[in-house]
Amino acid sequence: MYKHFFKRLIDFTIALVALSIIWPFLLIVTIWLHFANKGAGAFFFQERPGKDGKIFKVIKFKTMTDERDANGELLPDADRLTKVGAFVRSTSIDELPQLINVLKGDMALIGPRPLLVQYLPLYSKEQMRRHEVRPGISGWAQCHGRNQISWTEKFKLDVWYIDNLSLLTDLKVIFITIKKVLFREDINSDNDATMEDFDGTN
Repeated sequence: MYKHFFKRLIDFTIALVALSIIWPFLLIVTIWLHFANKGAGAFFFQERPGKDGKIFKVIKFKTMTDERDANGELLPDADRLTKVGAFVRSTSIDELPQLINVLKGDMALIGPRPLLVQYLPLYSKEQMRRHEVRPGISGWAQCHGRNQISWTEKFKLDVWYIDNLSLLTDLKVIFITIKKVLFREDINSDNDATMEDFDGTN
């Protein structure tokens, strides 16, 4: 009952209440990023696969500029990440606009994180199970390593969540997520400003 009805009802209610309270803060962050990103905009929109693989556009605060090299190619993530963007990312403020995705029904508060569309053909049958539920702003894998663990470990944790989805599990994720945000844990992988690309093997 929780998985098929109450989870969505709770998600919608919390997202609606949260947005009605924090919208002035979101407005300030939007203006702040607009200038920090050197005209690249304050929001990041990207297609991601959701429940049953249905494609939707995820909304996040943009933490990088669009600066390019002499050949017109985007500079590496680490070079484009601004000081403001690094702060917004380390505090997970960049995830807050996804509350709009929750309201729309694209996402849940808790669930496997929505990944890139190009990864879809690379998943094994077991890994594809992560799309049996709505993707979440935070998830079981984010509570157990986030960008510090391998893709293989992350997918195993995603599937574990699918098989153990309950109100208690979601409450555990919320509690651990708050703790990690407060202590800014597991934000970046060891080798990059963001998680390394998934190639079907790592």
